Amino acid sequence: MFHSQFFIIFLSISSLFISSKGDPENGEFISLFNGKDLEGWVNVNCAPETWTVRDGMIICTGIPTGVLRTTSQFENYILELEWRHLFKGGNAGLFIHSDAITAPGQPFTRSIECQIMDGNEGDMFAIHGARLTPDNEDPFEKVGWMRSFPKEKRMNPTGEWNQYQVVSKDGILTLAVNGEIVTRGFHLNPRKGYICLESEGSEIHFRNIRIKELPGSNPPPELIAAEDMGFSSLYNGLDLRGWKVERNSSWKSDNWRLVCESGKTTQALLTDKEFKDFTLIVDWRLTGDQKINKVPVILGNGKQAEDDRGNKLYVPIIDAGEADILLRGNENLAINITSWPVGSGRILDSDKNTLAIPVFSNDNPPGKWNRFEITLIDKKLNISFNGKPIIENIQVEDLPDKGPVGIKYEGYPIQFANLYIKEL
Repeated sequence: MFHSQFFIIFLSISSLFISSKGDPENGEFISLFNGKDLEGWVNVNCAPETWTVRDGMIICTGIPTGVLRTTSQFENYILELEWRHLFKGGNAGLFIHSDAITAPGQPFTRSIECQIMDGNEGDMFAIHGARLTPDNEDPFEKVGWMRSFPKEKRMNPTGEWNQYQVVSKDGILTLAVNGEIVTRGFHLNPRKGYICLESEGSEIHFRNIRIKELPGSNPPPELIAAEDMGFSSLYNGLDLRGWKVERNSSWKSDNWRLVCESGKTTQALLTDKEFKDFTLIVDWRLTGDQKINKVPVILGNGKQAEDDRGNKLYVPIIDAGEADILLRGNENLAINITSWPVGSGRILDSDKNTLAIPVFSNDNPPGKWNRFEITLIDKKLNISFNGKPIIENIQVEDLPDKGPVGIKYEGYPIQFANLYIKEL
């Protein structure tokens, strides 16, 4: 009895890893790429010319670093695609179970990556908050990595086509390279999400992308990737198209980052387009030299604290500088980025008077990435900072009905990334 049950269980598990080509004629597989254009795909954070179609192939220049994703999420399936690198050492990837937009301070999404690197194909690993249990012979190899290494190398020489077959079923993942399974991973989280192609520094071609969906398991929300909420990117990763650039501006495009490292005066970079009501996502980090500085102690009413004699109080801090985010192009509504203990997210007018302060400081240390999610409807403002609400239902007066979004350099080196907007 025991041996019979064991045999049945063995067959059930083994069936997950059978490399099945399916039968295209009976409609088991459907194409994810029509060979003519990018219908069914979303350019998440790259320039229009990064992803193009030619001769039945998706052509990726590799610049900037970023992703192209499907418009639909998938859970259990067999996915097949072909790819080729044109240059030795070329890098790219296939992401599965991906969020809709990129992770804070990253050009890539939270997802499971199947590595597509020339000479290093077949790795499988969790990135930016995703999780998996790797299937490695030596569990002490790279302890702490959620990375499963291939059992053998099966890539064709540079310039030739290779095929990947990915089988995702109930949180178990297998990857076959050119017809043989080389990598497995278990306990995937998320286990449902978007499929992405990765741009990472060099030209790569994709073709024959097709999928056969398998019965789903109805996973709970915590195992499903974040869905598309209608955000579009304000920055293309290549240049400052879509932004008003002052003459001799110090703002520069640095791949997926927008940077300002120096400048003689404060400089604002404003979008060409004007917006009325919207939710804005902005990632940023202060990158200047840190120094000890005394700064005002700000009270909950926005005023500076004083001692019993009326002397204004200051406190020493490790200071990395400040910057501002402008809404509707108006400096009467600047969201302050700062090293001050009061925390980033303070709302300032054009005279630097404090209109509102965050309910608590939620800044990451200088040099680390932070994420604002800012919602402005009419004159009402809400701000979430690193996943926590810090400004709620603040009424802001003296504000135009619409205007551009801006980022303002205040004399300290700063980097911005992942600027997304959703008009409401």
